[in-house]
Amino acid sequence: MSRPSTIDPSQLPVRNTSGYPEPYRSRVLPREKRALGDAFGLTKVGINLTTLPPGKESSMRHWHTREDEFIYVVEGEVVMRNDAGEHVLRAGTCAGFPAGVENGHQLINKSDRPARYLEISNRDPEDGATYSDPDVDLAYGKAPDGTGRFTRKDGTPI
Repeated sequence: MSRPSTIDPSQLPVRNTSGYPEPYRSRVLPREKRALGDAFGLTKVGINLTTLPPGKESSMRHWHTREDEFIYVVEGEVVMRNDAGEHVLRAGTCAGFPAGVENGHQLINKSDRPARYLEISNRDPEDGATYSDPDVDLAYGKAPDGTGRFTRKDGTPI
């Protein structure tokens, strides 16, 4: 299959879904993700262009076991929250999160306009995620069939 060598991200389909169960899903949606890496057939790295409306969170605060993550803010402003507190990221700034470092992170749009950022990570089929905040009873891992699934922190189904 022939893939394009250039694209206009605005022409890609918008994904406005989340695997999170409630009450977490409504904290992140609506948000828009455009899978830039998929458009080029990339299989080892994932790249999304995400638009986060005012008042929404990118995710629950988490860290990955086997995936590095990198965020680059393209437009607007978000607050990155991690174990060290809150840090404002504006257009042109970035943040990185090495795999296996137990420092949960998330982005929150506390501004009055949408923010757009690139999220980039390696794609590791063995990756899992741990959610850092005590009030978020989630864990993410792989099911026996290889699909991702959420459980409670103690491993029981949601």
